[in-house]
Amino acid sequence: MADLGETPLTLRDPRTGAVVGEMQVTPTADVEGAVARARAAGVVWASKPLEERKGAIRRLADVFLSRAAEIADTLVAEIGKPPGEAWTSEIVTAQELFDAWLEVIDDELADIPVPLNPINYPAKDVVLRLEPVGVVGLIMPWNYPIHLPLRTIVPAVLAGNAVVWKPSEYAARCGALLDSIFKAAFPADLVITLQGGPAQGAALVDGGVDRVVFTGSVAGGRAVAQRAAARLLPTSLELGSKDPAIVLHDANLDRAVNGIVWGAFHNAGQDCASVERVYVDARIYDTFVEKVVAATQALRTGSDVGPLINEAALQKVHGHVTAAVAAGATVRVGGAPTGEGYFYPATVLTGVTDDMAVMREETFGPLLPIASFTSEDEAVARANASPYGLTASVWSKDIRRAEALAARVTTGVSFVNNCCFTGPMGGAAWGGRKESGYGVTGSRFGLEALVQPRTVCVDRSRGAKEMWWYPYGDNLVSMARGLVELTRPGGARLSGARMAVGGLLNRWK
Repeated sequence: MADLGETPLTLRDPRTGAVVGEMQVTPTADVEGAVARARAAGVVWASKPLEERKGAIRRLADVFLSRAAEIADTLVAEIGKPPGEAWTSEIVTAQELFDAWLEVIDDELADIPVPLNPINYPAKDVVLRLEPVGVVGLIMPWNYPIHLPLRTIVPAVLAGNAVVWKPSEYAARCGALLDSIFKAAFPADLVITLQGGPAQGAALVDGGVDRVVFTGSVAGGRAVAQRAAARLLPTSLELGSKDPAIVLHDANLDRAVNGIVWGAFHNAGQDCASVERVYVDARIYDTFVEKVVAATQALRTGSDVGPLINEAALQKVHGHVTAAVAAGATVRVGGAPTGEGYFYPATVLTGVTDDMAVMREETFGPLLPIASFTSEDEAVARANASPYGLTASVWSKDIRRAEALAARVTTGVSFVNNCCFTGPMGGAAWGGRKESGYGVTGSRFGLEALVQPRTVCVDRSRGAKEMWWYPYGDNLVSMARGLVELTRPGGARLSGARMAVGGLLNRWK
């Protein structure tokens, strides 16, 4: 009987549910060797000047953009993304990512001087030098199978690292396409792609990498963290969420409706930053719901809202809907599978309560439950009554008030009058609180996970000894006490100077 870790992947079209092929997986026994090859390539790569590494990213951008139409077609065929989403959320954002990192990487990797007191440390220079961690292991999801790997691979390679990465088993064709692009842009073995499922992911964590970056479910993140902890392997985890939107009574309703409908249903709701629950001021609740229902009814299944990724995802969404209805919720739009492939229409629920799964558990599908509130404190408390904390949005014409309210929600990302869109930005930090994970992608804070600081001290002193070297004695104590008096607020400067100079002059007698 074949080992489950070696069984070929079955490839399906989520638009129909039909099997369209299979793909061989990377044998788990080969993963450690792949990491070793990447490490050897990375040693050479780290020695290259930064300008040469930037040149490789420029090649990557050229190859990637020259194959943009092929990438979009693969996203449509494998994930079911509407073409507009394939282009805007994965290709345009990647182009911006390349440009953003190329613009800032010189400054981000520059040596950082450490200020020194010239009296205590004469003729010395100390700098912090950022060096690559070595081999970065990357385990990626299927929902943004092109952009999410690039979001880490681009800065990792610029910083001098090698990468071994595994795409989701539900995005194997996208992974293979990226692999061919990497091979055209980078030296051999600098970025190695593994194909497979959980067995290959576990083998990668165990395979000798120096850091793991994981994006996926909370359960998957816990498994990775537990496995990594056994070897003290640093990890960055971007996990699930149940992102709230709070709509205040003075919101621009048309903007709030259009933004929240997009935030809930783009990528068929399969986004960790999707709007998954809405709290609306009771004074405008009925009007808001009517407008959301009308906007949702106008969406076209297939053209605007793509399919879910598989049957399990479809059943999870429908399970949330049926459980909510059984507990008293009302379906205003949608509410049942289309019967074609893994499509589930954009669905709006009202009459929901906070104890329903649809308001507590991540749905990860095209489902929008809407509840009302009577005070801002109530809205914040209900938004925070969640184990998750990735993003939250507040909608109001009073920008200052909305920003202050958003800051009270425990999340890593706050939006005012918008939602979801900053995740792909190279310069913006993306990370969550609580069970939404730890660590950051994007920005200089994300780069910190891909480098390690080395403190470099260069001493140009010509003397035979330092003041703190042996032998110890009263003169050393006098000098030290004098230096403290000279520098402390309210110190006895004159006597301090005498003590410091006297101790120094008599130090080596």
